[in-house]
Amino acid sequence: MSANAKAKAKAAKPGKKTPLAAKIFLGLVALYLLIPFVTTLVYSLFVEWTDVLPSGFTLRNYAELFTNATFWLSIGRTLILCLVSVVITIVLLLLAMYVVVAVNRRLGRFMQFVCMIPYALQGVILSIGIISLYTGTGTVLSNRMLMLFGAYTILVLPYIYQGIRNALNAIDANMLIQAAEMLGCGRFRAYVQVVLPNIISGILVSSLLAESIVFGDFVLANNIAGTNYQNIQVFLQANMARSSGLSSAIVVIIFLVVGAVTATVLKLQSGTQKSQKE
Repeated sequence: MSANAKAKAKAAKPGKKTPLAAKIFLGLVALYLLIPFVTTLVYSLFVEWTDVLPSGFTLRNYAELFTNATFWLSIGRTLILCLVSVVITIVLLLLAMYVVVAVNRRLGRFMQFVCMIPYALQGVILSIGIISLYTGTGTVLSNRMLMLFGAYTILVLPYIYQGIRNALNAIDANMLIQAAEMLGCGRFRAYVQVVLPNIISGILVSSLLAESIVFGDFVLANNIAGTNYQNIQVFLQANMARSSGLSSAIVVIIFLVVGAVTATVLKLQSGTQKSQKE
C-alpha cells in the first residue's frame, strides 16, 4: 500500500467513541441540572401542588403573560440592556487590549487590576455609589437611564475581560502582530484584520456569561431605574406576591429566552470556527 493510500485510510477511520460510562454520567448530570427547571415548569402548569402530585392543569398563567404588554416590554428592555452594555464593554476592552498587546505589555497587570475591581462591588454598593455620585449634578450623566447602562457596563466588565484576555493569550496576539509588521502591515491594522478575527469565539463565549449576569440582575435595575425602566427581574419581583404559578411561568419564559439567545450566539460561534478552518 502506498503512503498516500495509507494516509487516506487513516483519515477515513472514525474518531474515538465516547465511553458508555461517560455518556451515562453526563446524562445524569444533565438531569440533575434540569430538575429545578422541570419543577418550575410543572408548578406553572397547575393550579396547586400541595400533595405528591400537582392538580388542576391550566395554561392560564401563560395566557395571561402572553397578553400582557408590560411583560413583553420588560423582556425587550432586558435584551436592550444586555446588548448595549455588552457591546460597549467589548468595544472599550478591545481598544484597551490593543494598547496592552501592541504598545506596552507592562500595562497588562494594571489593566487586569482595574477590570477585576467590579468583582468586589456588590450590586447594592455599586448602585448606591453611582446614584450618590451623579444624581443632582445637572449633567447628562445624572440621567437614570445612562446610569443604568453604565452600571451594567461595569458589572459585566470582568467577565468579558477574562474571555478576551484568554483568547488573546491562546493565539499569541503579540507574535501575530509582529509577523504582520514584517510583511508591511501597520500595528492597528494587524490587530483589526489579523488578531480580532481569531478571537471572535472568545468574545462570543464571554458575551454569553455577561448575558446571563444581566438577565439575572435585580438590584441595579430596581435601585437605579425602578419602575421607570422595568426589566424582567423587576417585573418578576412585582408579581411574586400576586401568584406563585404566574411567577413560575415568568421564570420558565426567562429560561427559554436566555436559552434562545445562547443558542443563537453558539450558532454564530460555530459558524465563525467553521469559516476559520476553511
